[in-house]
Amino acid sequence: MRKTLAAILATTALAAPAFAQDAPKIGAAVYGLNAEFMQIWSAALEEHPAVVDGSVDVTIFDGRYDALVQQEQFETMITQGFDAIIFVPIDIEAGATAVQAAHDAGIPVVGSNTRVNSDLLTSYVGSDDVQSGYMEAKNVLDKMGCEGAVVIIEGPIGQSAQISRLEGNMKALAECPDVEVLEQQTANWSRAEAQTLMENWLTAHPGEIDGVIGQNDEMALGAIEAIKAAGLNVNDFAIAGIDGVTDALLAVKAGDMESILQDARAQAQGALDVAIKAVNPDYEPMSDIWEAYPDMPWNGGTDAEYNVPWTPVTPENVDALLERRS
Repeated sequence: MRKTLAAILATTALAAPAFAQDAPKIGAAVYGLNAEFMQIWSAALEEHPAVVDGSVDVTIFDGRYDALVQQEQFETMITQGFDAIIFVPIDIEAGATAVQAAHDAGIPVVGSNTRVNSDLLTSYVGSDDVQSGYMEAKNVLDKMGCEGAVVIIEGPIGQSAQISRLEGNMKALAECPDVEVLEQQTANWSRAEAQTLMENWLTAHPGEIDGVIGQNDEMALGAIEAIKAAGLNVNDFAIAGIDGVTDALLAVKAGDMESILQDARAQAQGALDVAIKAVNPDYEPMSDIWEAYPDMPWNGGTDAEYNVPWTPVTPENVDALLERRS
């Protein structure tokens, strides 16, 4: 990564004085900044050309994985007169209250990465989590030959990614009716929590677990650490995650797991382009992500949804993906 979390927060805190007074104020309310994926997303937002040249004033709010904290941050942005908000909610239902408050204040809200159950969003820029859940589970099941037993490590219960990825997981599992789901529990996107879960499951089901479906890379990596700590061979397990974080790319390269890249940069910068367009109708997108994904056309920045494609991580592309992180 090119920026540490501390650097991200420092730059957002100090950004305002550097911009012209008439630069639109756009807030990004993200569910939490503890893990690498949202750090990558936030760094990409700061690297958007409109932020770099001072055309817009962007402030990133750390939601600390708490819907109430995100609600309070919306209230702050409304009180301070922000021009637009980019929302990455922790809870698909609770986040609707925040969106309603911004809408009532006349502030456009653009969703990104995770969804909120509201029809008041100006637009949504993210990826299809049902598709990724299906893809990762199919990777695991194909390696298992559609036989054996799996465990599922879920994201935070009630977040759209957890709900949709589980739907995709179950769609793939339905194609392998002989596969048993031994355990299914949340680890809240946390590598440490997932490691503890997997340690417990290895003890409770000795020699029975053939596959691990981790709804993000951090949790799949936690499972790998537990397997290694137990003195077991990682290659005896089929393991998959989602996001394409750096350690997962390295684990794919080592042959320890499968992963699917979620393009945080495209989601963040695409959402900012759409948010600026909502404030300034004459705005034309400054990010290069629209050229990178020709199947996701800009269409004047007025589409209700922009679907950023997934990229399976393979031995052929992993080195190039790692190079982007250097």
